[in-house]
Amino acid sequence: MSRTVTTRTFRRMKAEGRKIVVLTAYDWMLARYLDAADVDAILVGDSAGQVFAGHRTTLPVTLDDMIYHARAVRRGAPDRFLIVDMPFLSFQVSPEETLRNAGRIMKETDAQAVKVEGGAALAETVERLTGCGIPVMGHLGLTPQSVHAFGGYGLRASEADEAERLRTDALALEGAGAFSLVLEKIPSSLASEVSLGLQIPTIGIGAGPGTDGQVLVTPDLLGMTPDFRPRFVRRYADLDEIVRAALARFAADVREGSFPGEEESYP
Repeated sequence: MSRTVTTRTFRRMKAEGRKIVVLTAYDWMLARYLDAADVDAILVGDSAGQVFAGHRTTLPVTLDDMIYHARAVRRGAPDRFLIVDMPFLSFQVSPEETLRNAGRIMKETDAQAVKVEGGAALAETVERLTGCGIPVMGHLGLTPQSVHAFGGYGLRASEADEAERLRTDALALEGAGAFSLVLEKIPSSLASEVSLGLQIPTIGIGAGPGTDGQVLVTPDLLGMTPDFRPRFVRRYADLDEIVRAALARFAADVREGSFPGEEESYP
């Protein structure tokens, strides 16, 4: 089912208490499934670096990579609200360079928004983008592009000083014009508090049920990443096992000569 979702829709859903559903996609095929599932928005995440390209972190992902993936997703979900991650070093150098890079994303992918990781230090950049008509989603808590600075992917903002910084960062991003904010892997109580204190909606991932919406990496919930089992992922399928079994059956059929059969052959 196709319907129009805009940044105003996000605010209206928060005001009405309706939860926002966001999932990630990286290609045409997956995007088609998310479109059919009637999600509110699709995030083309730089998590593509891990679940699509096999990197250990998101850091190797380039701007051209993100544009390539987003264009494929747009073809699979032509009318969905599309958010594209700005990859590492595409937005941290200067507001002007960020504007050029975000402009490329918007022009070349037909996306409706970009997402950036970071807090108050990015307020000027977010204001520059939004002032030029580019909607921005923020991202606080565990920001994967900072994995080496954090020393891993552990829970963030569990200590009082970091929690206070997150509150300040959230207000700064809202003040700079961000239309929404991802909160990743922070205590549930803090996420609820921040969500209640903002006019813009929050989208949680590992942040408990008190946010205004939820996002997951789609291959994680489909059970396609069997070695990645964080607490915050609920598995709705086990496609890893299904795919492995199907491919093994195909290989066996070929080796024993039962594929192709008459029904798969032309007379």
